[in-house]
Formats: sequence, C-alpha cells, structure tokens
Amino acid sequence: MRVFLGVSGASGAAYGGHALRALTRAGCHVGLCVSGAGCQVVSHEILGEGARPVAPRDVVVQRFVDRFADPAGTLEVLDPRDIAASFASGSSLTPAALIAPCSTSTLAKIAHGTGENLIHRAAEVMLKERRRLVLIPRETPLSAIHLENMLTVTRAGAVVLPAMPGLYMLPQRVEDMIDFVVGKALDQIGVPHDLLKRWGEPQAVAT
Repeated sequence: MRVFLGVSGASGAAYGGHALRALTRAGCHVGLCVSGAGCQVVSHEILGEGARPVAPRDVVVQRFVDRFADPAGTLEVLDPRDIAASFASGSSLTPAALIAPCSTSTLAKIAHGTGENLIHRAAEVMLKERRRLVLIPRETPLSAIHLENMLTVTRAGAVVLPAMPGLYMLPQRVEDMIDFVVGKALDQIGVPHDLLKRWGEPQAVAT
C-alpha cells in the first residue's frame, strides 16, 4: 500500500516517527515529507540537537529515518518543494495520506486551499480525489479558528484525529500513549498493526 506521510512543524514529531515505523513495518511504500519547521521539531524533540538544527536538512531527515524506518517496507524521502512528486497528482492512485503531527498552520492551509508545499498539495489531492486523509493535530488549547478549520476539513472528507491518547489500556510508557494515537490513525487508513489493545482484549494491570 502506498501512503504519504507528512511531518509538519507541530510539537509531537514522535507521532510521525512512530507512524513511519508502523507503516514500513506493515510493508507499506511510504512517501515521507518533512517540512522545514518539521525538521526543526525533529532536531529538538527526537535528536536532542536544539530547535535550530546545525546539521543540514538532509542529515536531520536521514537521522529521523534511520531511527524509525523498518526494512520491511519501502521508503521514498521527498523534498517539500517537490510538487512534481507522484504524490502531488491524483493519477498516482495513492489511497491515503497521514499528516503526523499536523500543525495548525498546515491545517489552515489545507482547510482553505492555500497550500505552499508538497504536504499541503498531497492533502489537497486526497480531498479532491475522495481518498483518505488523516490529520493528527497537536495543539492545546484550541481557538475558534482552529476548531472552524477542523470542521472545514472534516466536511471536505478528512479525518481529524487529535493526539488524545486513551488511558483505558493502562499505558506504562509515553511510547504506549503515542502508539495508541498512531494505531487509531492506521485504523482509519486500513493498515494492520499491533500498536494498541482492542477493547475486550486482556489489559495489562498497572502496579
């Protein structure tokens, strides 16, 4: 399965990393596009190198890939300026796109059709072709503008899946809470995974 994965500049780069791991582990062909602001967040939150990367963009993205990509899948690293990429066209028949995390700026550009990079364009393609688009926003509190934009993209056909981990599966680690959200996103695009316990399955007992 071909899946576009956009990593934009909201806090929560780990959601994108865990999504990359799960998608490639499931054998997907992933088109990974990390925005400029997304690289800053990856540098700070994942690599621990500060929010203003000293390393070139390509190096930051490669370190992100090295940490999370699984060899079971295939990966295509995309430049956000490359609007000639196959994922920018509806004729490529990509069935799904996931933006994790989705900044409120990215959300606004998708909601109002004012895209400026490949992440925005890939999302626009999903909407116009009536295919699956899942957005994972990570912002709090939410303004009326954020809420209106979420409603706009939902009406256009997207799934807004906020980074709100469920606690009923009794998470033991931060990674468990991240995987819960990523698992819910993969459910929406039809990718099998074992990231979360289903309700009714045996639960771990907190100690």
